Amino acid sequence: MDNRIEKYAKLIIEMGVNIQKGQDLLINSPIETAYFARTLTKFAYERGAKKVYVEYNDELLTKVNYDYAPDEAFLEYPQWIAKGMETLGKNNCAFIRISASNPELLKDVDSRKIAMANKTAKIALEAHRKQVTNGDIAWCIASVPTPEWSNKVFPQLSKEEAVKELWEKIYIANRINEDDPVKAWQKHIDELTKHKEYLNNKKIKSLHYVAPNTDLTIDLPKGHKWEGGGGYNLKGTYFIANMPTEEVFTMPHKYGVNGKVSSTKPLNYGGKLIDEFTLQLEKGKIVNFEAKLGYDDLKHLIETDKGSAYLGEVAIVPISSAVNKTDVLFFNTLFDENASCHLAIGTSYTENIEGGKNMSNEELEAAGANVSLNHVDFMIGSDKLNIIATTWSGETFDVLKNGEWAF
Repeated sequence: MDNRIEKYAKLIIEMGVNIQKGQDLLINSPIETAYFARTLTKFAYERGAKKVYVEYNDELLTKVNYDYAPDEAFLEYPQWIAKGMETLGKNNCAFIRISASNPELLKDVDSRKIAMANKTAKIALEAHRKQVTNGDIAWCIASVPTPEWSNKVFPQLSKEEAVKELWEKIYIANRINEDDPVKAWQKHIDELTKHKEYLNNKKIKSLHYVAPNTDLTIDLPKGHKWEGGGGYNLKGTYFIANMPTEEVFTMPHKYGVNGKVSSTKPLNYGGKLIDEFTLQLEKGKIVNFEAKLGYDDLKHLIETDKGSAYLGEVAIVPISSAVNKTDVLFFNTLFDENASCHLAIGTSYTENIEGGKNMSNEELEAAGANVSLNHVDFMIGSDKLNIIATTWSGETFDVLKNGEWAF
């Protein structure tokens, strides 16, 4: 095993979820990456974890279910799983999810079935999802190459060479090739913190996005908070939810988004690709949309519930990000969203509004936040994107100029 794989696993345990002595951990992993789940487990125990649980998922079996199971099968979700996730969260369990889906696997599957299954799962797991969006628990999403995913990214290479090449890009994106990856990450988090503090001090009223096929104005709610890097769970443990992470983000006002915005990278949603799509918004609501690829999937996403027709996140990522420097389209949102400015369809994170973690859904809506079963990031950044901010005092300043931080 390449010793960088162990460095990567150790980084996820120590800085990602930041496992504490006596804490439990749940790892969700594709069966193809079982070796990595075992490595994570070893380091978690060495750090003092009490019990590590591993849940494996089989994408090929998922496709069999979609191909052969009756519709009613997608209207049920095991309550023992949903209750178990909620209980683990209440007991301060940490969660790691290895994101490595095959972007092409479900391309021929009925979009309606996928939409049914997604909605059913999200309703059942709502209590656990709330733990995640509130930042109550320590969680981390990371990725490990699989042959199918790697070949989508590098179709010109053999499976073995494609996996090797994707590993190299993941190492770059996660600063594993640095002499001291932990120190490199600490420096990176400090940079993100400087940018979020600058934006928080400005008290921004609105953002104007301008790029080819994009002209969008986004109002921000009073009391909004920019976040970036990592956060603290209910126990006061600092964790980094995404590895890699390059974004500084906040919430838009639910009813304050107007104009047109176009995607700049494909979106892998539920195993299906949505690409070259444009959204038209009025008073926050998506009133029209088009897509060259995956129109039906985009439609199902937007129609999941009332909140899925509105936005929940505004995230700024410079083109100089470590992920973007790999010069690779990953077909994986974890990476592609950290190579590009993005927005999210669906729910807002409660950490992005003052007092949000203690608000009811009704109070969040009244404050300007969006509430939905969904939270799906889509990429809109490029070297032609400019973002101009207007503060509550009337000052205007550049946030992003030609895709790069302007301050």
